[in-house]
Amino acid sequence: MRALPLILALSCLGVPAAAASLRTMTTLHGPRVLLSDLFDDAGPEAARVLGPGPAPGGRIVVESPQLAAIARQFGVDWKPASSADRAVLDWPGRPLPRATVMAALREALAASGVDGQSCQIDLEGFAPPVVPYDGAPRPLVSQLDYDRGSGRFSAVLSVTGDGMPPINTRLTGRVDEMVDLPVATARLPAGTVLRPEDVHLAQVVARDANRAVAHDPAEIVGLQLRRQLVPGQAFTLADLARPALVRRGADVLMELTAPGITLTAQGQALEGGAAGERIRVLNPVSHAILEAEVIGPDRVRVAPGAVPLVAGAGTARRSQLVER
Repeated sequence: MRALPLILALSCLGVPAAAASLRTMTTLHGPRVLLSDLFDDAGPEAARVLGPGPAPGGRIVVESPQLAAIARQFGVDWKPASSADRAVLDWPGRPLPRATVMAALREALAASGVDGQSCQIDLEGFAPPVVPYDGAPRPLVSQLDYDRGSGRFSAVLSVTGDGMPPINTRLTGRVDEMVDLPVATARLPAGTVLRPEDVHLAQVVARDANRAVAHDPAEIVGLQLRRQLVPGQAFTLADLARPALVRRGADVLMELTAPGITLTAQGQALEGGAAGERIRVLNPVSHAILEAEVIGPDRVRVAPGAVPLVAGAGTARRSQLVER
């Protein structure tokens, strides 16, 4: 019977609560700071929200005076041992991958009628937003303003996710839409007669195709280049010509065909030409200059009754007469 009064006496005295200890380094997992993030054994108010924490990838430092004030306010049994006491709170973060941003931007472009998968996108001065390291951010591109003529665009990137504050970032840049065109496979010097292996289809910036360019490889094989092309360069129609059958300065066989007869004579080409083109030809004996049509390699045809462009002098060169 003596034990009961002793137990009651002890219960009236109470058992002192354990003193709280400062957490000098805390890794947060959300945007808010709790009392328990600062102190271990913080008591019944441990789950109390003290305020917003740092942004993902950032940190805040709570110095000794503020820690003491928080402990007093919420009845935490803790007092600073020195003015050097502090608590560092950080929220690990990582940059949102550029590929994730580009995928969201391509979806927005596709919704506006642009082939978002094949176009080239240049983001100007883009700094990826920092998101929680272990979070699952959801990016969305909205307010897209795209000028198809210049390729310029602006938009808003919004990033949301569970346990993170929303992040809004402005995007600006340029979009280059692409088209499939025949391009040079390798460096091709001027004068090259195109073969099938010299040409292949590739995606080219559509803006570069605004000029008159070839669209079908089959249409340009066999044509001759007027200027050098580098690998990957598209073929503009102005750079293509039918192969020259007559070179400037070459000796040519001139033909004049009339009903029943064909006359031939030697001449000199004053300019080069492809099949069907009309060039100037010099009769080296009479020095007359005639206009003739290219009909084959080093062969031209003079129309019956053609008047010399420049009249010559002297004896006409002997011609061959062939009966039909």
